[in-house]
Amino acid sequence: MKSDLFASENMAQPATVAGMTLQNAKSVKYVVNGEMHARQGAMIAYRGNLQFERKGQGIGGMLKRAVTGEGLPLMAVRGQGEAWFAHEAQNCFIVDMEQGDALTVNGRNVLCFDASLSYEIKMVKGAGMTGGGLFNSLFTGYGKLAVVCDGNPLVIPVTGHLPVYVDTDAVVGWSAQLNTSLHRSQSVGSMIRGGSGEAVQLMLQGEGFVIVRPSELTQPKATAN
Repeated sequence: MKSDLFASENMAQPATVAGMTLQNAKSVKYVVNGEMHARQGAMIAYRGNLQFERKGQGIGGMLKRAVTGEGLPLMAVRGQGEAWFAHEAQNCFIVDMEQGDALTVNGRNVLCFDASLSYEIKMVKGAGMTGGGLFNSLFTGYGKLAVVCDGNPLVIPVTGHLPVYVDTDAVVGWSAQLNTSLHRSQSVGSMIRGGSGEAVQLMLQGEGFVIVRPSELTQPKATAN
């Protein structure tokens, strides 16, 4: 049988290293030998002896109630084998974190991560009851984290003298040491007249970076009953 479908870049290759690697731009491969964590429903295939368990609270307090910005829980994956993860064909990126690093990620952009990383759901300081990321995920420790992005992300440096303002529906994540607050960019009079649709942004100040996607939050897709 012959087809471009069977091109080498589409074929799953034998595992050569343990842990997380990019299978391609749209999926992550994880060679599991013990335990790892992933967004529930993100597993698209696996082989080997693996168990998938939806988690409501942490193993030893490490994995807390896994409510993300979209209300999606996490799962623990245990055993020995290989698993592939993806989400709506979004682009996948692997972040290598070292001791002392801290990254805040919008829950909707979390795909999977090493069990060695500490994970905590936190309310965004200064965000109040705004949409698009009221609760975000704070990752610290040593290990790998896979994030997804609808399109190619834009990484913007943040410096002490030049804050950055981002749409709360477009933000993917930012350096955890940055200070956050809400910024209103249109007047009350403009809002009364209908507004520009860009009334409030998240303002980030300090030294670090912010990651944004080239699209705003889209409505959830309808699911069949």
